[in-house]
Amino acid sequence: MKKWLILLALLTVAVVLGFWLIGRDDAGEPGTPGNPETPVAPEVPKVPEEVLTTAPFTGMQGDGPYDRRAVMAVINNHPAARPQTGLVEADMVFELIAEYNITRFLALYQSQFPVNIGPVRSARDYFVELADAYDAFFVAHGYSPEAKQLLDSGVFDHINGMQYDGTLFKRSLDRVAPHNSYITYENVELAMEMTGASTNYSMKAPYTFSAQGSNDKLGEQAASIEVTYGGDPLFTSTYAYDEESQLYGRSSGGIATADKETSQLIEVANVLVIETAHDTIDAKGRQEFDLTSGGQALLFLEGTVQEITWRSENGMLVPVVENAIAELTQGKTWVHIIPDSPGIGQAVQYSP
Repeated sequence: MKKWLILLALLTVAVVLGFWLIGRDDAGEPGTPGNPETPVAPEVPKVPEEVLTTAPFTGMQGDGPYDRRAVMAVINNHPAARPQTGLVEADMVFELIAEYNITRFLALYQSQFPVNIGPVRSARDYFVELADAYDAFFVAHGYSPEAKQLLDSGVFDHINGMQYDGTLFKRSLDRVAPHNSYITYENVELAMEMTGASTNYSMKAPYTFSAQGSNDKLGEQAASIEVTYGGDPLFTSTYAYDEESQLYGRSSGGIATADKETSQLIEVANVLVIETAHDTIDAKGRQEFDLTSGGQALLFLEGTVQEITWRSENGMLVPVVENAIAELTQGKTWVHIIPDSPGIGQAVQYSP
């Protein structure tokens, strides 16, 4: 009988101990974590990464999108028109002879657009043809007979101050005509709407770019550059390379090129000088250009110079080395188009 009671007592203790151990496994020791299932954290929505796109005429990356129609405006470079407004924002500036040795600018805007542009000046036929090649909306005030014939054909998207002087184009009071015509980018957009021009840019630009310091095909040192047109000091451009910014500061006629309204200096990553045939076609010294045959060129970037060639890619002017399009450094480019007589050898000087 006693044995039976002892066995019953042991069995009761075992059952109680078993329940106690089960409870301990579930709850854990006091002051220590138990072993419940790891809770699933609520899913945090992913923040989309910033989508970067590449500007077609500078190679710079940004949040874009760079799909707005390019604008090319003829900007006066007469000393009475300096300093100009809106050159800082231009992706590329083409400097060409308008008559005799007087140069004029054709500024291309695509990744940035200035508030004001000017002084706007008259067109030449080769200005119109370049704007067409770059699929740009063309802005000018006035025209040569050859340019007027092209514009009157209705083929080219454009606006001209001859028809909109005092409305879309405004005259400044601090300068005299023809050096005082300006247009805002807001009015350029209005002009696109008025003329039914497309506002989208969908062409593929032929230019290629590399980041600063990554170009391994650089030539001899050339930190100081001088480009002359007929030896006239008023239309002589000089460039000084700054190693810190890795950009070229530009001067014209011995005065730093800066924006009239902001005083911001013009700095570019690339200076491209191309040589082509020029012919004087009238008593006013107007020119005829060959912008299709290609020829000799110099490319200045990162304080160096390369002797290269240039060619036309569907009317766009591109630098060429070893039969391939030469890489520009990411950033803005100034393009000098100079006569083949006397040619690059005399028109361009540079030094380390």
